[in-house]
Amino acid sequence: MAAAQGPAGPRRRLGAELRRLRSKAGMHLEDVARQLDCSTSKISRLETGKGVPKLPDVRELMRIYGVTADTERDMLLRLVKDSRAQGWWEPYTEGVQPARHVLESPGRYAALETEAVANRSFTAMVLPGLLQTAAYAEVLLSAILPHHPERDIGSLVELRMRRQQALYRAERPLELSVVIDEALLCRVVGGPELMTAQLRAIAEKADMANVEVRVLPFEGGVHRAHVGQFTILELPKPLGDVVYIESHAGDTYLDSDDDIKLYKEVFADVAARALPPPETKIMIAEYLRRYT
Repeated sequence: MAAAQGPAGPRRRLGAELRRLRSKAGMHLEDVARQLDCSTSKISRLETGKGVPKLPDVRELMRIYGVTADTERDMLLRLVKDSRAQGWWEPYTEGVQPARHVLESPGRYAALETEAVANRSFTAMVLPGLLQTAAYAEVLLSAILPHHPERDIGSLVELRMRRQQALYRAERPLELSVVIDEALLCRVVGGPELMTAQLRAIAEKADMANVEVRVLPFEGGVHRAHVGQFTILELPKPLGDVVYIESHAGDTYLDSDDDIKLYKEVFADVAARALPPPETKIMIAEYLRRYT
């Protein structure tokens, strides 16, 4: 299966190039915004890869920064074109209304995950989407999005299942390393039969070479990771890594070096305290026997 492609990578690469050109020109955001007759936030969003670039704007920025080399101009214009391409996830999210506490921007996370080479996450609330079965995802999404129609729930379940294909790519399959709290094995979602199928699915994925699952047992006590679930998306260079945090305050994306370093430290610590993969499989098998 070929690796999925999307506009998030080109947008971030374009943003990095525009930021480099501005720095080389010795200009501040205010200077550029004044010449482009726009807000500083627009320039900032372009440089961080959050905005959708427009060809006229990038052409004007190249003029402001004094870009004259044909190879550099061609590279920037190609990134603009790739940045405006439709992502594979957009048909699944089209028309789905956002919900601030769980669904602020339905496609943004999928766009970043598409570019990732590795996914490291800790969760004590719900199972990671890349491990969920369709049945588990449907019950979960219906519970946290009670005002969304069945059509939207169905689209989001399909999106979640489509995301899992990244684990099976023939080229550069996504590396997944997750630490889940034991509470997630206890919490019954949809009934014993559904949980039986869900735990079997986790056990099957845990046997894959690119997937590592660890359980933080109850006797492990409280860890600083329990402050809130998080996901670290490791992106290929020159893109920077991103930490994704989902909360009732909305989706948060952190990409500063200090934030990345902190969350990688927290993940490494909680992973070290969790059960190793072989012992995790034994615990999952024990819970399977309880449900069956």
